[in-house]
Amino acid sequence: MATWQTSVVDVVKAALVEKVDRDHEESDKAFMRRRIVVVITLVVGATLLGLSLAVEPGDSLFYVLTLGLAAAWIVGGFASGPLHLGRIRINGSMRRPIITPILTGLAASAVFVIGALIVRQIPPLADFTENVLAHARFGSLALIVFITLLNGVAEEIFFRGALFAAIGRRKPVLISTIIYTVVTLASGNPMLAFAAVTLGFVLALQRRASGGILAPILTHVVWSTVMIFALPPLFA
Repeated sequence: MATWQTSVVDVVKAALVEKVDRDHEESDKAFMRRRIVVVITLVVGATLLGLSLAVEPGDSLFYVLTLGLAAAWIVGGFASGPLHLGRIRINGSMRRPIITPILTGLAASAVFVIGALIVRQIPPLADFTENVLAHARFGSLALIVFITLLNGVAEEIFFRGALFAAIGRRKPVLISTIIYTVVTLASGNPMLAFAAVTLGFVLALQRRASGGILAPILTHVVWSTVMIFALPPLFA
């Protein structure tokens, strides 16, 4: 195999497959407390998500509810217990994941843009997508971008941070992705749920590999940025 191909495989393994050594043990009491906080936050967050996307596009209440949603994920995430940024092995040394998750976000965005070209040809699916994009069309673009990116960071703090840690060692990637998808279904939009299950799986792999939330945050922010600027023109 060529050198560049070997390098690509090694990078993918470090980013998504190989788990780095870490010591994130906590007491049974702390673990139970984390689980209780996570359950409460899930209920609050799912409720706010459902309410926010039920608001008519252009209504200022949408901003209030989505900012409240971000606050719920962030507060619940940090209140659950310690969170970690994580590290991956690059060229034989342990480093914070930065470049790799950014590239992962761009790759995921490319896949979703290609998928959007297909979805827009299917009226029912295109309508579901347009229902989400309508908030970007009728509201302040700057505010929509800010809220979208803030919620992306907030979701990673909670779902790949607090929730992932609260699951324990048995199948955290699968379980966290399922819960993330089920909560997203509170929006009533199957296209958002599809995005949650596909992107969420990649983010969960990053969390397991690095042991922290930095990689998922960067990937989610890059993906969200591309989506908010690329999708509206495709569905215009």
